[in-house]
Amino acid sequence: MGHSSKIKGRGAQKNVHNRFLQDAHEVRADFLEYCRKEGEQADKNKTTYINVFPKTIVNKVTSPDVGMEYSLNPYQGCEHGCIYCYARNSHEYWGFSAGLDFERKILVKKNAAELLEAKLKKKNWQAYTIVLSGNTDCYQPAEKELEITRSLLKVFLKYKHPVAIITKNSLILRDLDLLKELAKDNLIGVNISITSLSEETRLVLEPRTATIKKRLETVQILAENGIPVNVMIAPIIPSINSHEILPLAKKVSELGATSIAFTIVRLNGAIGEIFADWIRKTMPDKAEKVLHQIESCHGGSLNDSRYGHRMRGEGKIAEQIRNLIQLARLKYFKNKKLPRLNTDLHEQYKNGQYSLF
Repeated sequence: MGHSSKIKGRGAQKNVHNRFLQDAHEVRADFLEYCRKEGEQADKNKTTYINVFPKTIVNKVTSPDVGMEYSLNPYQGCEHGCIYCYARNSHEYWGFSAGLDFERKILVKKNAAELLEAKLKKKNWQAYTIVLSGNTDCYQPAEKELEITRSLLKVFLKYKHPVAIITKNSLILRDLDLLKELAKDNLIGVNISITSLSEETRLVLEPRTATIKKRLETVQILAENGIPVNVMIAPIIPSINSHEILPLAKKVSELGATSIAFTIVRLNGAIGEIFADWIRKTMPDKAEKVLHQIESCHGGSLNDSRYGHRMRGEGKIAEQIRNLIQLARLKYFKNKKLPRLNTDLHEQYKNGQYSLF
């Protein structure tokens, strides 16, 4: 299968079976043949948005190696379509596939800001940094019109509550006004994920994300406006972007990033099958080499769910990657550090304005 059969603008090239569902769907050859004869498209490749109304919005994060205590996801599913995304599996809980469904069926939580406000006003709630979005990108394309993330930032600002953001989209700059206000009281930290300096690599790995040029610009503009930026070189995939660690670290340091973080790719749950299918279609000549190298970082398996190991990997290749990150930190981030966010103000702003107890 060459490039011609690729589904344009998507990461995953198929829907994989949802382990929670009894029934499996398959696209049969005779159906495809029928569509061809009738001149119809078998797959319209459209994105649909589905409104959901959760009762709560702030999640306690129990995983010990993610480095966050609470997360909030205004969207489930993500149109960015990054092939390696660990969040794909969570789409199965909603009854969808971790493959194409994850990028094409986006669940939208329009009542997110009200739910957050109710949470922050609770008597027994103590301020901890809440991370947007531990799972799917809060600045994915839908946000442009829906502005749910923007409405959440207004709530954080009103209650002087610390918030961190993880995104790979330059759309975050639209909200620079709010971010600057939050930064005045040290209530904001931004994590921008950049996997490569090569636009060609980005296009294959992350079809619907902001260009590398745009992402680098985003780091620079945030930093110039006093907003601390951590760049996530994540995930590092052997033989695809593992050789870029030092040049990437140097570049983002020059642009004002305060730190870097990394993870080694891990293909848990359904993602192993989706990734293997994708790499054999997009990089047939080096597919097996890359898959073997990923396995060698995770004890011989594509899937690794052991805490402490799963993000960092083990073995020779993983060790080389860790050494490069360490070197990059020494060379380019020697006296830089991400500030701890301010949790002291919220108590006085519990009712949305400053109170003198």
